[in-house]
Amino acid sequence: MRHRLLAFTAAALVAGAAGPPMPALAQPRETSRAAARNPAVEISTRTLSNGMKILVWPDHDIPNVALYIWYHVGSRNERAGITGISHFFEHMMFNGSKHYPPGSFDRLMEANGGANNAYTTQDVTVYQDWFPRSALETVFQLEADRICCLAFDPKVVESERGVVYSERRTSVDDENASFLDEQVEAAAFVEHPYGIPTIGWPGDIEGWTMEDLQSYFRTYYAPNNATMLLVGDVTPAEVFALAERYLGAIPRQPAPPPVRAKEPEQPGERRVLIKREGQVPLLEVVYHCGSADDRDAEALELLMTILTSGESSRLYRRLVDTDRVAVDVGGYASDGFDPGLAQFYVTVSPGRGPAAAESSFVDEMDRLVRDGPTEGELGKAKNMKLSAYWHALETINGKAAALGHFEVYRGDYRKLFSMPERYARVTRKQVQDLARRILTERNRTVGVLIPEAARTAAAGKENAR
Repeated sequence: MRHRLLAFTAAALVAGAAGPPMPALAQPRETSRAAARNPAVEISTRTLSNGMKILVWPDHDIPNVALYIWYHVGSRNERAGITGISHFFEHMMFNGSKHYPPGSFDRLMEANGGANNAYTTQDVTVYQDWFPRSALETVFQLEADRICCLAFDPKVVESERGVVYSERRTSVDDENASFLDEQVEAAAFVEHPYGIPTIGWPGDIEGWTMEDLQSYFRTYYAPNNATMLLVGDVTPAEVFALAERYLGAIPRQPAPPPVRAKEPEQPGERRVLIKREGQVPLLEVVYHCGSADDRDAEALELLMTILTSGESSRLYRRLVDTDRVAVDVGGYASDGFDPGLAQFYVTVSPGRGPAAAESSFVDEMDRLVRDGPTEGELGKAKNMKLSAYWHALETINGKAAALGHFEVYRGDYRKLFSMPERYARVTRKQVQDLARRILTERNRTVGVLIPEAARTAAAGKENAR
């Protein structure tokens, strides 16, 4: 099963691309190669005549290459009746094209010493290749063929439909945290398609037609709807020559229809209550927040770090260590083209109800809104972000992931290289002002999952009194 990301943040992308964050640093040392120069000048870009944009960042430390293709399509582009179709194509793109039958993409990649992966989110579908530079032309041939000539064999389509439906059962229907998350997001968005689950609703997975699939592919998997990035032991000249040779003749398509939906301001708290078989109660609280390129993007990253990153974070110390109402707490802020959600997850302690956990959670949020973060908390959060940032830029994969994120989500790859300065400019007041705007009762949606077994036992005790 391929790894799939259904949601992530810029921080998670940069940190996750290169492993877990290193211990907090007061300031990155100027020994890093990336820190010793301006890396932006090393990057070359070209847009082919068919609209595909290509970015190349040479790095000759090792004879390997990381290649990412970002298609600007995710569940945000779907509608009722075809939900989950973007995620379906994540599967189909590995299941045969005109010159490469099913299974050959992976076999050829591995035979040449490479590996590949893919993930789908609300906004994008990203295909990743990692390989020795000797396989560069082979990888271009493979990628070009599945863009121009993807196969739509009915037997393969039905097989992958079954695989996707099985994935939905195991990762959502049979997994309480994911099931709760899906219901909370659907309640939080009443107009915007961010309320659509990336994996799709069950009835839609069963109902995609061949016409749906072929029309969607033509529209969204066109070269003019994609951004390709290569980082590693390559030169811009050879990459652009191969791109022209293998990708340049693939015709552009009409631009996809824009997503115009705007989520209206939430008029009051929304609540979701789920009762189903399970072991422990779960609590999820979400707040509407900004987009990836929002003016407060860095302040939001730091706010979430203060609240949820590690056992010394505010929420962990309060809910787990002090009040003992939870065994775990975490969260992230979604990073997308449109305003999304700051999401918080709480696994409630055995013997403690979700009401107690919610009370402690809300009280801690109110305290942060009232008093703001301390200078120590803000400084620690900045150090953690800087550590993850510099650590990611030491690898070609980390560079490719970060470069793609800033080019696609924030509109300009050069913004990647001003991150340290932008983190440094964030003040306590800015974080507190942001908290005051978004961490309000009317702006939140609360989801509670109560295990059926626990509910039955509690009813038995009540009846025995």
